[in-house]
Amino acid sequence: MAAVFDKPSIAQRFVPLFQGFDWPLVLVVAVLASAGLLAMYSSGYDHGSRFADHARNMLIAGSILFVVAQVPPQKLMVFAVPLYAAGVALLVAVALFGITKKGAQRWINLGIVILLLAVWLFGIKVNGARRWLHVGVTRIQPSEIMKIAMPLMLAWWFQKREGQLRPLDFAAAGLLLAIPVGLIMKQPDLGTSLLVLAAGLSVIFFAGLSWKLVLPPVLLGAVGILLLVSLEPQLCAEGVRWSILHDYQQQRICTLLDPSRDPLGKGFHIIQGMIAIGSGGIFGKGFMAGTQTHLEFIPERTTDFIFAAFSEEFGLAGNLFLIVCFLLLVWRGLAIAVGATTLFGRLMAGAVSMIFFTYAFVNMGMVSGILPVVGVPLPFISYGGTAMVTLGLALGILMSVARAQHLDPKDARPAL
Repeated sequence: MAAVFDKPSIAQRFVPLFQGFDWPLVLVVAVLASAGLLAMYSSGYDHGSRFADHARNMLIAGSILFVVAQVPPQKLMVFAVPLYAAGVALLVAVALFGITKKGAQRWINLGIVILLLAVWLFGIKVNGARRWLHVGVTRIQPSEIMKIAMPLMLAWWFQKREGQLRPLDFAAAGLLLAIPVGLIMKQPDLGTSLLVLAAGLSVIFFAGLSWKLVLPPVLLGAVGILLLVSLEPQLCAEGVRWSILHDYQQQRICTLLDPSRDPLGKGFHIIQGMIAIGSGGIFGKGFMAGTQTHLEFIPERTTDFIFAAFSEEFGLAGNLFLIVCFLLLVWRGLAIAVGATTLFGRLMAGAVSMIFFTYAFVNMGMVSGILPVVGVPLPFISYGGTAMVTLGLALGILMSVARAQHLDPKDARPAL
């Protein structure tokens, strides 16, 4: 008699795909995404389809998270070198052929990339490379790739040298980090360069960099900040130029130190952000009741300065809730890193956790007036398609490490 096999149901087919997911992490992300939708509905009330677009971007990020989570960390290592090489090559292409927008050369036409690949693969000859700038369907910002490619590359580098790390390996890792950071700063894009630098440095630190090498730069930075604050009248005086920074970067730092120098110009963003945060009080003015937001005093209220709009409507209580959620997100990421089965997994999970921390800290500090104004969005809250895709990739990598720990528990460390 032939054996009869029961056909698995749809539920039985899909359950294994979610096996090993870190559900506390999923819950925290869901709460932050809900807060982001609330904030976008209010602050983007007159931006047409911005709320719907934000929800769509979140669904895309969630899909990316799910797909990447199915890939074991060992297989993610395969993408490290190609993704890093492609990112650096595109950054060089931006420096040569990039599109300038708002004074920064950060974008490249997708047509250039397609034509360059076609020439390399099929030997197509095209006369006059500069004419390629007018061919293509959309623009891409290659620096966004490096937010994931940089920690991926460094984690691969240290994984290959596990158990035999030498000082020269850390020096080589620093060089690998310096190349894309330097190219991004040349665009100039201070915000993205800080994020890429923070992601790379976190991998190097978690790989075992000695505190003796970490403390001196930190102390020098603290001394430099103290000198900058104390000498602000002289350094920011009319006609004084800082040769190591672009003019706009110098202006942002001087505006941070004293926004009242130009309250209707360069200091307007910071002043209006602080007014919105302060006017929210303890419990805020209420949903859709923010005057600074709805009277359009807050610039970029759906992107970089959405935290000010959120603060005005939900007050100190809402801010503390948001901060606690981000801290829980970072904690879960570090807990996953501790329990990872491989060095690569530990370094990637730790780096992704620090990426989220840097995003939130820089954005909230910028809007609150304690850091210079840079183009860094608030994760899950600010509007932005490319940034949301990056977040989806980061969360997918984090979930992949968590699933590997669950599916192969014999090599896992106890999680926090």
